[in-house]
Amino acid sequence: MRIEPYLFFEGRCEEAIDFYRSALGAEVTMLLRNKESPEPSQCPLPPGSEDKILHSSFRIGETTVNASDGLCQGKPNFQGFSLSLSAANEAEAQRLFGALAEGGQVQLPLGKTFFSPCFGMVTDRFSVAWMIIVPS
Repeated sequence: MRIEPYLFFEGRCEEAIDFYRSALGAEVTMLLRNKESPEPSQCPLPPGSEDKILHSSFRIGETTVNASDGLCQGKPNFQGFSLSLSAANEAEAQRLFGALAEGGQVQLPLGKTFFSPCFGMVTDRFSVAWMIIVPS
């Protein structure tokens, strides 16, 4: 058994995937647009959402993340969780943190803690919270 996050970007999924490709080296493994669905939508979608993403999967390192445009309501609302990203070393942590912080907001700058030589928290431009850590 495994847990895979599923993120709803409410109309910004393709932009988010492109960002994660650039920032984290994400690799898209599956992408299905609304107009490609084999069945009509069970949920009412706004006009012009035919090219929005019904379902996608992408890999960041060894982890699969699923994502969608959801109901295309404009602003994603990610609350109550963070995605934790382990970096091999401090240089990689700084690179990843800096990339995710671009257009986002630093919650806790990278620094040494009692549990890690390098740990920080950032919310990216899509409001997804990340914790970057170099394991001890």
